[in-house]
Amino acid sequence: MDWRVHWLEAEGDLMPWRSAITSEIAAARLAVARLVRPPRLDILVQRLAGAVIPEIGMVGHAYRRGLFALTVDPDNPRFAAGLADGALRRQVAHEAHHCLRMGAVGYGRTLGEALVSEGLAGQFTRRLFDNAPEPWERAVDGAALRGFVPDGAALGAGRYDHAAWFFGTGALPRWLGYTLGYAMVGSWLERAGEVDGSTWVNVTAETVLTGIADLWLQDGAAA
Repeated sequence: MDWRVHWLEAEGDLMPWRSAITSEIAAARLAVARLVRPPRLDILVQRLAGAVIPEIGMVGHAYRRGLFALTVDPDNPRFAAGLADGALRRQVAHEAHHCLRMGAVGYGRTLGEALVSEGLAGQFTRRLFDNAPEPWERAVDGAALRGFVPDGAALGAGRYDHAAWFFGTGALPRWLGYTLGYAMVGSWLERAGEVDGSTWVNVTAETVLTGIADLWLQDGAAA
């Protein structure tokens, strides 16, 4: 299999969950393969208390085109539900998209590029599983969200506070960047229609962002 799972258990045994996690990773790969050729991947799976999204008991992090990590916390009260309802396979698909993009046009260095990469990964996952937006993809409602749309200079800024935009470490709302990127890519998809696997991976941030700010100034704009 071109997805190799590596278990990191120095900080906690994962044996009781190995089978379920492995099955969810395999389900994610099959889903990805229906739209785009899956990349060769090493997947690190580790147990680390408190180092996850509290709402689902797990989190993914992509490092480069061939590597991402999946951190789980079975002691989190929401972990079992997340494992059962497909949250883990969606995390895997999200990170796999990041890896695909890192091997193509790159994640990006500007705020606009980061918004597009995160939005694409979220919408790619939704395309595969037809799931409702994740909590971080609907953290700010539509009316308020339009008030946070960056101008062109901010979108092109290479020096921006990623943690503030995406994790709410500053004055911005928690998960704003994920919600904004997801909505921006959703607006682009409404205009672009059905896109093929290559476009999901290779579309440029400029293509997605063109006209988005103007579109959102209209009444009833997507959010």
